[in-house]
Amino acid sequence: MGLLTDAMAFAAAAHGEARRKGDGVPAILHAMEAAVVAASLTQDEEVLAAAVLHDTVEDAGADLEDIRARFGPRVAALVGAESEDKMRHLPPGRSWRARKEAAIAGLLAAEDPGVAVVTLGDKLSNLRSLYRCKEEKGAAMWDAFHQKDPAQHHWYYRTIAGALSPLARTAAWREYDWLIRQVFEEI
Repeated sequence: MGLLTDAMAFAAAAHGEARRKGDGVPAILHAMEAAVVAASLTQDEEVLAAAVLHDTVEDAGADLEDIRARFGPRVAALVGAESEDKMRHLPPGRSWRARKEAAIAGLLAAEDPGVAVVTLGDKLSNLRSLYRCKEEKGAAMWDAFHQKDPAQHHWYYRTIAGALSPLARTAAWREYDWLIRQVFEEI
């Protein structure tokens, strides 16, 4: 089995029947969408494998050491870079800003350009979901999240856009930027 095929099977097993909190879509579809976005930016199989695995540690309970043993150190490092420390000692609403600031700092400090590709895949998929939710539910969509203030989400996604500016000439980044303007009604 190839690296990417193995990663897809691992991610599907890890996510199982889990669904995303915002739109109720199966979590594995978000992982696959992130990988499709990444594939529009690179053909690097390790980056694509990391894109499909990016939520397995953070949201599906997979162990980063298992990913390292099965997929290698670079894939594990890329997944680790995109895995947020949930700061479980704090309520999710209270830790939200600190978790996002740490994620941004990690992205800015990353030396492997694959980190930016995996991040853009994940965040573009997230914004597509937010856009669909906004069209369907309006402002009530924020009720599904621990952080209910859309201004905080706006800050996060716009700051990520700045951190991903080396990818600004790509169609994926331009779509990401457009979706920020739509979801958060930037003029």
